[in-house]
Amino acid sequence: MALQVAAGVACCCPPPPLPCGGRRHPRAAALGRPPRAVASSGAAAVVEEGEGKVRLGESGVAVTKLGIGAWSWGDTTYWNDSEWDERRLKEAQEAFDSSIDNGMTFFDTAEVYGTALMGAVNSESLLGGFIKERQQKEQIEVAVATKFAALPWRFGRGSVLSALKKSLDRLGLPSVELYQLHWPGIWGNEAYLDGLADAYEQGLVKAVGVSNYNEKRLRDAHARLKKRGVPLAANQVNYSLIYRTPELNGVKAACDELGITLIAYSPIAQGVLTGKYTPENPPTGPRANTYTPEFLTKLQPLMNRIKEIGASYGKNPTQVSLNWLTCQGNVVPIPGAKNATQAKEFAGALGWSLTGDEVEELRTLAREIKGIKMPIEES
Repeated sequence: MALQVAAGVACCCPPPPLPCGGRRHPRAAALGRPPRAVASSGAAAVVEEGEGKVRLGESGVAVTKLGIGAWSWGDTTYWNDSEWDERRLKEAQEAFDSSIDNGMTFFDTAEVYGTALMGAVNSESLLGGFIKERQQKEQIEVAVATKFAALPWRFGRGSVLSALKKSLDRLGLPSVELYQLHWPGIWGNEAYLDGLADAYEQGLVKAVGVSNYNEKRLRDAHARLKKRGVPLAANQVNYSLIYRTPELNGVKAACDELGITLIAYSPIAQGVLTGKYTPENPPTGPRANTYTPEFLTKLQPLMNRIKEIGASYGKNPTQVSLNWLTCQGNVVPIPGAKNATQAKEFAGALGWSLTGDEVEELRTLAREIKGIKMPIEES
């Protein structure tokens, strides 16, 4: 779904990023008022200069500097205490509306989020419904990203197109801004990449990307798509202040070199960087296996400094942690919002900047944190 801003002079290039070297306090106008937008059949989002957007790689698609992840919407396997009900549905819709109201119009979902297990509801269907209901009230601007699941029984480029069309049906959209390969395929990725290029050429997607790709796979994907004249717009990976593997394994550097945007999922470490959890109050469910009391004990010096720095800006740990990521350059964080309060909180990460010294101080403290390992990026 491509959208065109209904005012001002259009520009296909993103505005200059906010520098992270000087101490600037929050500006009231930062992403506070999302622009009016109307649906367009064009190939790209047309962006007003100074609108607070960034372009995805070398594609024609521009998105807000902070997106919203919809993994938890409808999910019953990892989130929501294995239960999806009317209360959670209402909160998810309020999270969507609050995101729009606070200027965050980029939403990331996937066909496997909220699969039909244990009463789950598909995240794509929920997002599509939220968009439709909001559009019945007013014209809104939304950029949607979703993902293809590289399941072992899916073969050939045709499987990508087939899955994409089903995703579009669930979303109720004629196209999406970004379509990504969710993880590397067991039997190789060449056919899947060809399927992405086919989808791009057919106008079903405005940009294509990958997810959980290591440096070699990323370079191979970039080269294969380039032969078709299709830019690889993004690589979505786990990246946060306490999980900086993309900095260490060459992925971040390769993204910067090749002009590929790094989309950061779990940018607040699944809630751990909010300061909500302590050794005495660890997270429950699957997260408890990673973020143990022992881990949280080691995390406290970093969290204490994050709180101190945040206090000087009138910001909380969530906002400081997200701002730290935006200061890395060429990074679009997509924290997951379960409710309106969280969405509004995320917006407070924008419109201001940590100093260069603060960025490096937090990185130095975070180097002392060990124990998080995500094998998918090392396979």
